[in-house]
Amino acid sequence: VSVAVAGRNAFMRVACFSGDAMGMNMISKGCLKVMDLLYEVFPDMKLISISGNYCADKKPAAVNWIEGRGKSVIVEAVIPAAVVAKTLKTSVPALVDVANRKNLVGSAMAGSVGGNNAHAANIVAAVFLATGQDPAQVIESSNCITLLEAVESEGSDEPDLHISCSMPSIEVGTVGGGTSLPAQAQCLEVMGVRGASRAPKSPGDNAQKLGRMVAAAVMAGELSLLSALAANELVKAHMQHNRKPAAPQPAAPAAANQSPPPPPGSTP
Repeated sequence: VSVAVAGRNAFMRVACFSGDAMGMNMISKGCLKVMDLLYEVFPDMKLISISGNYCADKKPAAVNWIEGRGKSVIVEAVIPAAVVAKTLKTSVPALVDVANRKNLVGSAMAGSVGGNNAHAANIVAAVFLATGQDPAQVIESSNCITLLEAVESEGSDEPDLHISCSMPSIEVGTVGGGTSLPAQAQCLEVMGVRGASRAPKSPGDNAQKLGRMVAAAVMAGELSLLSALAANELVKAHMQHNRKPAAPQPAAPAAANQSPPPPPGSTP
């Protein structure tokens, strides 16, 4: 439990283990029990609201970025220089330069908190909708800093690319909420994390694995977009792959070759 005090107000932030559930309802019930214990020690205390926004749920907040919320995940990978050149159509120095100027300098100029990434929210939102998570929690769950750097390559003079995504507040669960919907439950089944963890797994393993998969998907998306930006292919790719061809216009009906109708009252 951590407490922030403002005048006569005390804001509590409670952290506990919620197994494979995201845990908001579970923790809210637990917080009421905590209040009952505090009343015994501080009988003059008054509970104003079970939620005081210090959580902070479904809102951009520095406290989630600094202290974390839900699952805190770091993923990393090393991409060989040859793959960067052949598959991503760019170079390691160009990628590192774009990432530093965009994710670090650009986000700093914008005053961003937790937004030191290319488009983490796109990937988080897609996975959340597919697996029955709370879409409103994409806000804090997409907190991410994406870092790229050149690293020494074994057997080559050209450096390889190291990429990492640090995401301190991914809020996911594999039980409860929308995870029981048919389509979403099937997605979790395909991913190997449907429902509560069973032996030999430990409680919470499924939710933790889902959090890691969200972060891994974000890293793949970051690498893709940053590569398109470094190669200046973003707009071209959008025009080629994200636009439907114009529908053909129907041909005008041919005019019938008929004589005009006789005037009224005349004999045909």
